[in-house]
Amino acid sequence: MGSADSQGRSNRNRPVSTDCDVMLPLLLNKAVLSLWPHRSRPPAWPGRRPQKRINLALQGGGAHGAFTWGVLDELLTDTRVAIEGISGTSAGALNAVVLAQGLCRGGREEARQHLADFWRAASFGGHLPDLQRGVVERLFSFIPRPVTALPPWLGAFTQIWSPYDLNPLNINPLEELIERFVDFDLIRTGTNRQLFVSATNVRTGEPRVFSRAEITAEVVMASACLPLLFRAVEIDGEAYWDGGYSTNPALLPFTRTTRTEDLLIVQINPRERTKVPVSASDIMSRTHEITFNAAQSAELRTIGLLNDLIDQGYLPRGRRPGEYRRIRLHRIVMADAGASFDPHTRLNNDFDFFERLHKLGQRAARRFLEVHFDDIGSRSTIDPVAGQAVKVA
Repeated sequence: MGSADSQGRSNRNRPVSTDCDVMLPLLLNKAVLSLWPHRSRPPAWPGRRPQKRINLALQGGGAHGAFTWGVLDELLTDTRVAIEGISGTSAGALNAVVLAQGLCRGGREEARQHLADFWRAASFGGHLPDLQRGVVERLFSFIPRPVTALPPWLGAFTQIWSPYDLNPLNINPLEELIERFVDFDLIRTGTNRQLFVSATNVRTGEPRVFSRAEITAEVVMASACLPLLFRAVEIDGEAYWDGGYSTNPALLPFTRTTRTEDLLIVQINPRERTKVPVSASDIMSRTHEITFNAAQSAELRTIGLLNDLIDQGYLPRGRRPGEYRRIRLHRIVMADAGASFDPHTRLNNDFDFFERLHKLGQRAARRFLEVHFDDIGSRSTIDPVAGQAVKVA
């Protein structure tokens, strides 16, 4: 009897569940959604998994950089993935700083809109002054045109006169275009996200990798400085040309700087071709592809070596001074996206072409995440490039 009385008192003291307890969270959720009706919502995956962080390495590649725009757009849509660091060269540097600007200012949706606005402005139908339009059209021919592909008078000009002859006042309208889209003060001070832009030292031929605190409009101009179009960009008393000649893009900074060890490379220039080129223009295009991939291949081999040394205990793993990150490598390749493009389409700045590349980039990123999302944070998804395991005596 005493036990029953005690149980009754316990039940009376226990809070009674009411319809209000059930409805209140639902009403609050509805109110929040009504205040932000256009808020981006994550896709509904069964058994919601924690967000994974990645670093991005964005190649240059002229108009083909619109493929990278599509990849970035899809990554920003997928809230399972967070971008921790970005490295870019030439057109990849433009994508990098425009992306960083959008993320700093308003997050994922702002970044998506900012990238779309940039590529619209950079297209043939974009609203740019005539002088800037000419510069952008030439900028997107990142791989220099073979002389046979140029009009005879222009081919003669590029062989006889340099930008130092034709532009003695060193007027560079690209600077105004970059500053129109990017607030560099915001990028430098408004985030802790790692950002790297590469350029080539004209005098030494060595790459210089500029970190976020150093990045200005001049740095991006240097990274995209085509020698036959612009005079070399001077920074700290040194002259710089396009970063694609020495690193495309820089990968090694991620071995020391970020928390995540996953690095996703957006590959624009084909690493392999199935056929040996025989025409003069195809031979020149292939030599340029090899040239602009050579530095990346060397950095990938270095990363493979560092990983082997970490695995064998010869290098410490971590983020403190003297320690290294063990990089897991991933790659999205434009050539694997289901469409084949002639190298000369790097000169095509029609917005319909940009949109086609954008959709291919979205599809390629979606496919990568469908197949390899679980691999992020656990293993590399591209073949090792360092060859056999390194043995240190």
